[in-house]
Amino acid sequence: MTIEPSAIVHKTAKVHKDAIIKASAVIGKHVEIGAGTVVDSHTVIAGPTKIGKNNHIYSFASIGGDPQDITYEDGQESNLVIGDDNLIREFCTINRGTEKENSLTRIGSNNMLMSYVHIAHDCQLGNHIIMSNNASLAGHVRIADWAILGGFVLVKQFCNVGRHTYAGMGSHINKDIPDYMVASGVSSKIRSINTVGMKRRGFSASSITSIKRAFKVVYRESQGRLLDSALKELEKSESGSREVMQFIECIRNSRVGIMRGPGDE
Repeated sequence: MTIEPSAIVHKTAKVHKDAIIKASAVIGKHVEIGAGTVVDSHTVIAGPTKIGKNNHIYSFASIGGDPQDITYEDGQESNLVIGDDNLIREFCTINRGTEKENSLTRIGSNNMLMSYVHIAHDCQLGNHIIMSNNASLAGHVRIADWAILGGFVLVKQFCNVGRHTYAGMGSHINKDIPDYMVASGVSSKIRSINTVGMKRRGFSASSITSIKRAFKVVYRESQGRLLDSALKELEKSESGSREVMQFIECIRNSRVGIMRGPGDE
């Protein structure tokens, strides 16, 4: 264990012997830090927070702070869990959860959170996610695996961002983005499927074609009829496509409705 002399580590904190805590970092009570994790100078980590292995948390990040929720009171259960192999850059802020939703904010593994990213209370992030500089999540947001959020993207509370999606710089997301889609714009809309991202991650040509057909049915051919009817059509015609079934599940599980498409006014 390497803890530089000017670092402050609370007596209840559990720091693995292979972790590194640099100068002037502050590790609060009920914080756990796993093997190989590096906490740079002037970082503040409050608890209860559990951080896994081989993360790198850069200077001036604020991790595990109280939820920014006016109903939160000291003494309520409130936790943050961060997985392994994450890069959390300078000035990121990640808040713990509230009792409104399992008292937990969770970050998965292999994510890159660039400078000034904000993750609010009760958010749930999967794995292999990139959030570019100044992207911000309101409370209770879900970000699924392999999503990419461009710089200054804003996500409204309770929204879901699906697997392998891409949100362009400055997008304002106030509805769900289904799996495999691309969204952009201040009044953001679904523009297309994320063909580039799917190719980069090794999806087959047939899988990409199936998602293209699903996009067409939901966003181009569904005007004037119920969305449920379009989804039932896809469940029959694309029953052999795992990706389309994920796309449908993403839409059916929406709590706030899905983002509108390119033809919608």
